[in-house]
Amino acid sequence: MKKIGINCIFILFVVSMAFIGCAKKDSGKKVLELWHIQTADPMPAIIQASADRFTAANPDFEVRISSIANDSFKQKLAVAMSSNKMPDVFLSWSGGPMEEYARDGTIVDLTPYMNANNYKDKYLDAGIAQATYQGKIWGVPVENVAICMVYYNKELFSKYGLNVPATVADLEKVADTFLKNGISPFSLANKTQWTGSMYFMFLATRHGGTAPFKAALSGDGSFTDPAFVWAGDKIQEWVKKGYFNTGFNGLDEDSGQARQILYKGDAAMLIMGSWFLGQALSESPEFYSKLGLFNFPKDETGVGDARTLIGTVGDNFYHVAASGKYPEKAFELISHLLDDDAVSARIAAGHTPPLKNVHVPDALSQELLNQLEMAPDIQFWYDQSLSPEVSEVHKTTSQEIFGGTKTSLQAAEELEKAQKAYLKK
Repeated sequence: MKKIGINCIFILFVVSMAFIGCAKKDSGKKVLELWHIQTADPMPAIIQASADRFTAANPDFEVRISSIANDSFKQKLAVAMSSNKMPDVFLSWSGGPMEEYARDGTIVDLTPYMNANNYKDKYLDAGIAQATYQGKIWGVPVENVAICMVYYNKELFSKYGLNVPATVADLEKVADTFLKNGISPFSLANKTQWTGSMYFMFLATRHGGTAPFKAALSGDGSFTDPAFVWAGDKIQEWVKKGYFNTGFNGLDEDSGQARQILYKGDAAMLIMGSWFLGQALSESPEFYSKLGLFNFPKDETGVGDARTLIGTVGDNFYHVAASGKYPEKAFELISHLLDDDAVSARIAAGHTPPLKNVHVPDALSQELLNQLEMAPDIQFWYDQSLSPEVSEVHKTTSQEIFGGTKTSLQAAEELEKAQKAYLKK
């Protein structure tokens, strides 16, 4: 009997502690859940500070934040959508996915909130344009002026007497020089696939301009256009020459494997979005002092304008889920992500907020803004312009081009087939 009594007391103790634990977790406050992909310091802390300012102004609310790596975020979001357990605030990269969310009723039309007190006027016009679909604003451009650039080690360029290339042919001469000296011209981690897509986009856009992609996207043209085949052929030529680090198709961008190769001086260049500035500043301040950037050079055999940029004015566009209970407060939470305190912190972290009249003291960030002012056009990321299912075909075939398991034409035909099937839906 004594033993049974002790067990009963123990069970009662465990149950009571569990109850107390539950009581502590249940604050009785209204909850907003926010998912983001800013995993590199100091960004998670900056976003948390924004949420803290929101809860200080709204003490009856609690904000639960999940910081998730890029590709894991995409998987988790897909599961959340299929199970109808969406976070109140989440992001996309605009383009095809955002348009699907709008058509499906997954996200809230933010036009009334953005128009109130002329709030949208603080944002760069290009960012608002990329957040707009069918005349309505569906997302808030928050994280960055995310422009794709060629980042390079100025110290290595100087050591071998190299200048910033003006043409693709010049770029190849630079690459050949590094190869002769045992240095990989480009650092690439292409397991995540979208990284290799950046090379493909630049080459296709410089060879054919932006028109071939727009035509293929609408169905008026085709992904078998010579510009895309030429881009794939050029990539395979570069792979055969050894322009990329060993094992690039198996390396992971999210864990920083391509960046580490660049930091060590084992590679001279990296093609990446401008979020790389913040990553490099945080991860390797010593390397940051050696860092330079330039826009991808002109293709002397093509018709594309070398001033055209690739990327997005906003990078991550934050949405309010239609399933949320508090859409107005969810939007207010998003607005705190770019309040005055957040803007100052983001600039100090190497980010360039997509806002008008922003002063960036960093010379590299200012160069990005200069490039933006000169650009006649901005080619939005291919993988985000396409629908989610066609985007997967693009990324897979792009990786297969790099791996040599498909010819450029075979990859183009597969992508065109997928796009045609999508347009028939």
